[in-house]
Amino acid sequence: MKKLILTLSIILIGFSVQSQEIKKNKNAKEVIKVDGICGMCKKRIETAALKTKGVKFAIWSPETHQLNLIMDERKTDVEAIQKNILAVGHDILLEEGKKLVAKTEAYNSVHPCCKYRDHEIVEDHKGELKKQKKN
Repeated sequence: MKKLILTLSIILIGFSVQSQEIKKNKNAKEVIKVDGICGMCKKRIETAALKTKGVKFAIWSPETHQLNLIMDERKTDVEAIQKNILAVGHDILLEEGKKLVAKTEAYNSVHPCCKYRDHEIVEDHKGELKKQKKN
């Protein structure tokens, strides 16, 4: 009788542990805010995301700074994607005005027109966008 109760207890514990595992989505949708200003930034950010194993889709908008992703959570996580984006010189914008800042060497490696930390360059890009809209 004791063996039967012990066996049933072990089986029940096994089922409860198994049911508590978090299921990982193979088509998880995520949005990351990434700093950048132009088409070259767009290509660099999307390429860095897509080179992360498990990322299936990545598209970044210069206007909203949103990087929309579809990823396999069984193969990657948001931190790995953020790390690859930081490595190519782009800052990650977090909630409440905080951000993950790319290393200076990585930021300095981006094209001179992509220096999104420089206020004058950002203003120049806004001017170009206005000229295109008027035509």
